[in-house]
Amino acid sequence: TATRILLTHLSLFLFTQVFGLSSVAQVVLGKGNNGHYLSINLAFGIGVTLGIYAAGAVSGAHLNAAITITQCVLGNISWTTLVAYIIGQFLGSFMAAATVFALYYDAIYNYTNGSLTVTGPTATAMIFSTFPAPSVSLQGAFFTEFTATVMLILGALVIHDENNNAATKGARPVLTGMLVLGIGLGMGLNTGYAINPSRDLPPRIFMAMAGWGMEVFTADHSWWWVPVAAPVLGCLAGVFLYKLCIDFHNHPGHEAEHEKEQAGMETS
Repeated sequence: TATRILLTHLSLFLFTQVFGLSSVAQVVLGKGNNGHYLSINLAFGIGVTLGIYAAGAVSGAHLNAAITITQCVLGNISWTTLVAYIIGQFLGSFMAAATVFALYYDAIYNYTNGSLTVTGPTATAMIFSTFPAPSVSLQGAFFTEFTATVMLILGALVIHDENNNAATKGARPVLTGMLVLGIGLGMGLNTGYAINPSRDLPPRIFMAMAGWGMEVFTADHSWWWVPVAAPVLGCLAGVFLYKLCIDFHNHPGHEAEHEKEQAGMETS
């Protein structure tokens, strides 16, 4: 089962991530003539939606290492499953970056005159991974990623919580895609909303190997660790908030009392 999960995640993340990364490539390399910020938001939302439809039955469609780690901490999945999920996510994401690089190889070299840079007028590193806006401090950027991931996990729990007003199973992937779209529309300015270590780190490793060099890790005060650590902490905080504000108030005891009231009303 671990192999099946790993392979599913690899194909799923490859599929999902290609939509998102290729949309960024098209906006950057097309110099704004082939899409804008909104088209990137939409493409990531579409990618997430299709990815969850593709693999929801096999694995619950874990597309985010931060959510996977949180599930493991809560005891919902084993450590071996955690490792299989994350290896699958990371390999899929790495391959997606390689696929988009191959897809836009000519356009990247035309745009950069053969010089792959992280900063400067023809920088292309932002196609594959996130970097903070020049005006944002490291603390501000960390807080942005943390808060955006809190909103992601709160939204995901609202959509999936069977003890609450959960969405129907067929609608959940669409709503999760809309959730990612909403985060991009409102919280993308500071950091480009990575909200997911699996989305950000593997393409960064690919870039370091493909010609951008180690600057992808050292740029912006060694920014790379923020989209890894902040989403994990944000996920854990989001689950705590959800349990505190919503979940603890939806106990089966309350449901049983409510059902008794309903049955009493129907009888009368």
